[in-house]
Amino acid sequence: MKVATARAWGVPVAVEDLPDPEPGAGQVLVRVEAAAVNYPDYLIVANRYQVSVPPPFTPGSEWAGVVERLGDGVTELAVGDRVSGGGITGAFAQRLVAHAASLGRVPDAVSLDDAAAYGVVYGTAWSALRSVADVQPGEWVVVLGAAGGVGLAAVDVAVLLGARVLAAASSPEKLAVCAARGAEALVDYEREPLKERIKELTGGGADVVLDPVGGRYSEEALRATRYGSRFVTLGYAAGDIPRIPLNLVLLKGVQVMGYEARTFATNAPELAARDRAELRAALEAGRIHPHIGASYPLDQVAAALAEVGERRAIGKVLLHPWA
Repeated sequence: MKVATARAWGVPVAVEDLPDPEPGAGQVLVRVEAAAVNYPDYLIVANRYQVSVPPPFTPGSEWAGVVERLGDGVTELAVGDRVSGGGITGAFAQRLVAHAASLGRVPDAVSLDDAAAYGVVYGTAWSALRSVADVQPGEWVVVLGAAGGVGLAAVDVAVLLGARVLAAASSPEKLAVCAARGAEALVDYEREPLKERIKELTGGGADVVLDPVGGRYSEEALRATRYGSRFVTLGYAAGDIPRIPLNLVLLKGVQVMGYEARTFATNAPELAARDRAELRAALEAGRIHPHIGASYPLDQVAAALAEVGERRAIGKVLLHPWA
């Protein structure tokens, strides 16, 4: 089978041929039909993520496919079942071995592309907006980096929660996709003054800001919030961790909060479980359809990682290992 391998940090990932893995007790062998490329995958390959993975390793944290073989003792799954799963690495391969108990069944009404694409970004957006920011119907939610994977998921989730969405992104092409997903107001922060436009378009300021970008945009967005608003930091795709003047927090009475999936699940397990169940129900009911902006065959994995890492992606980028 073909497998993408990072032989060293910071060098292009290459595809090589390896024997098919064998499932052990409690495990299954899965043919991977789609694997999502997420920003943390890019960071892990560059050794810039919170968790360092020693090379060599196979990148990829999210996938969907079909069970091909069962290990000893597996009774909850059968050959031919459509499943999805994830982990910090391992998804960028034609086949992989996973523990049967860790996998989720993919309903017939859900495509394998959607099953591979929704978990990381929609899980982040759902918990950040539903549990951390406690978004209420009618509130103005400003999403920075709104055309990226997490950003576009946040646009979808905020609309589902009944909020009014202002999408901020770096090009007219990206903003057009946000508008098609339900964003009511749009700001091109490469060409427009972000703070002034947020205040103007929302009629006084944001109730909630969701920020997966960081850099110079964070303080501008914080300055454009109403009194008593909520600001949720998710990551720093712009490359710089912002330093926020605390006097802004004092004067605006703003709550500055953070969301990170691993620590949230550890410290708020009941909320995390509720969010997963609600998100899964929304997917199965057809209320969530991830926007797939680009698809690559496995031998173009380096190009797929670069598209995400260089912030050119719109929505989700997928690898199709058998293309």
